[in-house]
Amino acid sequence: MAQGFQRHQRVAGQIKREIAELIRDSGVDSGPNAPLTMLTVTDCEVTRDLAHARIFYSVLNASEQPVAEQWLNEAAGYLRGELGHRMRLRIVPQLTFIFDNSIEQGMQMDALIRAVREQDGEADEDVESDDSSDKR
Repeated sequence: MAQGFQRHQRVAGQIKREIAELIRDSGVDSGPNAPLTMLTVTDCEVTRDLAHARIFYSVLNASEQPVAEQWLNEAAGYLRGELGHRMRLRIVPQLTFIFDNSIEQGMQMDALIRAVREQDGEADEDVESDDSSDKR
C-alpha cells in the first residue's frame, strides 16, 4: 500500500514547525532589543536517511540576513539538541541553514508585471485616443 508522504517528508514538516517555535521562544525576533525584526522558517528538506536537514529561512529586512545567518549558525547545536528532546528521534539531523530569497524574487517579479501592465494600460489609452480622433 503506497503512502502519500514518506517518513523523511513527515519529519521535515515536524522539524520546520519545531524550529519555528524554538526561534519564536528564543526572542531573537521580538522585543525592543531584538537583533532581527522577523525571522521566518520557509521550508525544510531532510535526506532519506534523516542525517541532514536543510532549513530555509527568510527575514523581513534583507539587510538583516547576515545577522540572521550568524545567529542561526551559532544556535544550530542548541536547536539540534532541543529537536532531539522534542521529537525523540534516534538520529537527529545535522542542521544547515540556507537563506531563502524567493520572497524577494517574487516581489521583484510582481513589480515587473505591474510595470508591464502600466505600460500596456498607457499603450491602450494611446490607441483609444488615436481611434477617437480618427472618427472626428
